[in-house]
Amino acid sequence: MKKNIAIVMGGYSSEVEISLKSGQMVFQHLNREKYTPYQVHILKDKWVVVHETNEYPINRHDFSVEINGNHIDFDCVFNAIHGAPGENGMLLAYFELLGIKHTSAPFYQMALTFNKRDTLSVVKNYGIKTAKSVYLDRGNPYNMEEIIDKVGLPCFVKPNNAGSSFGISKVKSKDELVPAIEKAYAEDSQILIEEFLNGTEVSIGVIEYNGATKVLAATEIKTDNDFFDYEAKYLGKAQEITPANLNPIQWQNLNRVAKQVYEVLAMSGFSRAEYIFIGNDPYFIEINTVPGLTKESLLPQQAKVEGIELSDLFGETIENALKRDLVKS
Repeated sequence: MKKNIAIVMGGYSSEVEISLKSGQMVFQHLNREKYTPYQVHILKDKWVVVHETNEYPINRHDFSVEINGNHIDFDCVFNAIHGAPGENGMLLAYFELLGIKHTSAPFYQMALTFNKRDTLSVVKNYGIKTAKSVYLDRGNPYNMEEIIDKVGLPCFVKPNNAGSSFGISKVKSKDELVPAIEKAYAEDSQILIEEFLNGTEVSIGVIEYNGATKVLAATEIKTDNDFFDYEAKYLGKAQEITPANLNPIQWQNLNRVAKQVYEVLAMSGFSRAEYIFIGNDPYFIEINTVPGLTKESLLPQQAKVEGIELSDLFGETIENALKRDLVKS
């Protein structure tokens, strides 16, 4: 019997349009012989199933829907929401309370990894290299000289809980620091200020595939912009080279660290993490637990290099979710 799959997309953050595109990609590529997919828009003002140009409200008591007199329950939720509430664990906690399986990691792991500072705190304990950083809460006083003494210039100022490079600035001088901090605070009440690492930037996906943790081919990022910002990611302002131009030692180190990070953070389903190479050593920057799945996104590119078609990539993720217990011990 075919499984009913709710593809949740949209969300409450600045990434809503990107999420809708990712969800559409999943909807288009799911195998109709095995699954009956439904587009579920989770938005601030409504939760609805979009079916044949009509909208049907989700019953939030049990996450079901009535379509043309038919009551539909979902066997699994495919999470394609970047940012809140899909990537920060909130929606996943709701599904887990209802006993509905989903394609992401458990809610605690999602909440942890959405917080850049807390993620860095965990991986550092396992000897994984990271950039020097300073953490600020909105309203707390800060000393610009002390910040610059610690992280140096240039440096990056970024929201602690956000994605798609919204609110991020590359600060090259002391005068740029305060405006960058205010820009980041517009996205989040917590921010992270990190040293600039001048090296080769790569992004690498790690997934569950055929019953094992699979590290995909890494993508090298080259851009004329100051960094891999929104324009570079989604508007073609970057050169994305898959597989990346790395030497054998760099490949070996990256594959080891990428797998270690995925397992240390107790991930499930998709992830994509960013690293910067200083010499042969990859420095962990951040992890995305609901990576983009649009035509422009890196994870589909990396899967293609590995010979994995999108229908198999998405279907395998659903099958793994159906087999998993809702709460990991």
